[in-house]
Amino acid sequence: MSANTPADLERIYEKRFSANLEYRDAVWKVLIADFFQPMIQPEHRVLDLGCGYGEFIRNVQSAERFAMDLNANARKHLCPGVTFLEHDCSTRWPLPDESLDVIFTSNFFEHLPDKATLGRCLDEAYRCLAPGGRLIALGPNIKYLPGEYWDFWDHYVALTEKSLAEALSTRGYRLDRVIDRFLPYTMSDGWQPPLFFLRTYLRLSPAWKFFGKQFLVIAERPAAAVR
Repeated sequence: MSANTPADLERIYEKRFSANLEYRDAVWKVLIADFFQPMIQPEHRVLDLGCGYGEFIRNVQSAERFAMDLNANARKHLCPGVTFLEHDCSTRWPLPDESLDVIFTSNFFEHLPDKATLGRCLDEAYRCLAPGGRLIALGPNIKYLPGEYWDFWDHYVALTEKSLAEALSTRGYRLDRVIDRFLPYTMSDGWQPPLFFLRTYLRLSPAWKFFGKQFLVIAERPAAAVR
């Protein structure tokens, strides 16, 4: 379930992201090469949940790649080899049990209409992850964005790294990394720093405490079920 219709999503994405597509793609190439790709093996099956325009899934390397979004327009931004799932994340996913090794999501959970919807989405992610599979979640941390968080029309669910971690742990996930401050808040507007700044920033984790406004939570479906 989404708080916005697919037509709403298409209008919002077009307004918010169309002006800086090349820069966003370049940023994601750096984030993947310097941080996320080492978590993903060549044989892995990867889903980009709430894929937007597909900057992550286009650039990551893995055996099978999937992208899920309610905006049908997302399809045209994907590359050959990516299977697009135009689907409501809170209903049963069109994927078999234990069919994924990594589920990645960035700046998506806050767009869901409520925490009950998010809970159903997390349950589906657990079902589809193979034992030992990982959920990697990035998102704005309301703890550090008490007012600015609501400047986006389609933000509904306020999360911190701790609230998301609790939701995951109560659903059987094992928490791997819970970082309250990781990346700066947004790339949708404002200053676009040179990419070498980003490479340096990723290597200097003490700087995250000063500039990070997004959490990073990595959780695993245990090899032995704990539900």
